[in-house]
Amino acid sequence: RRARGRRRLAGGAPDHPLRSQAGAGVSSGALLFARYAYPPNALGYCGADQNRTLLEYGDAGASDQGLVELARSFEGAWPYLELIAGANGIADPLDLRVVEAYWVGSPLLERVDGGSLASHLDERFRKRAGRTWDLLATSIPDGGVPHHDFHVFGVYPWVGLLRSGDATEPLRVLESCRITPGRVVEVAGEEATVLARPLVWDGRILRLGDPAARRAAWRRDGLGFLHELRPNDWVSLHWDWVCDRLDVRQARALSRYTRRTLALANRASAPAALA
Repeated sequence: RRARGRRRLAGGAPDHPLRSQAGAGVSSGALLFARYAYPPNALGYCGADQNRTLLEYGDAGASDQGLVELARSFEGAWPYLELIAGANGIADPLDLRVVEAYWVGSPLLERVDGGSLASHLDERFRKRAGRTWDLLATSIPDGGVPHHDFHVFGVYPWVGLLRSGDATEPLRVLESCRITPGRVVEVAGEEATVLARPLVWDGRILRLGDPAARRAAWRRDGLGFLHELRPNDWVSLHWDWVCDRLDVRQARALSRYTRRTLALANRASAPAALA
């Protein structure tokens, strides 16, 4: 099915043959998922090798079963969506509310039982986490929730690697992989300048620094998930890509879950905890 979807969308710009299908029986959450999944997929990090297809779906504002199956190929994110949906009595893991909760944050995360999250992580990531597993598991009762940033700072090894030598690469990956809220300063062609608070590592803890300008792409080869971007827009960034325009509520939620996750990561990785 993915192959058929790719052929259908190939050369979709400017006519976008799927545009008329937007919302036709498929949750708009599939499109929101594509916005956040595209940047790491384009870099070859996760999901099926169909980043152009994701971009064309998004630019067309269209969704169908092919896009749903592409979302299922993201083996890191998909089980989290299932977990959030199940805990909230929502049948579709690609329900817009579920997808927003995972990438941005919402009260739906608070309804995921800590025991369910612990079992989920144990089954999927105990071997990957290695010796830091106990620290990860301990952070769940302290406020861990199935948010993308919890996965980035808790499951991936990069926070631990900050202490093991040169912190440059671990910090770069953490900064790029987390979902970052920011405000657009300038739009020039297919790039935007966004004011956002960067991650700062002082050799002991991770924190958010003072707002600084950074460049991010919002379109590529004439295609993008947003058809308009203006100064003062609040947006979310993932791997130097503008994923979505945020309202004030969403920007605050993302900032709140970012701070919460950083606090858990600092507590879990403190030298005293590793002694």
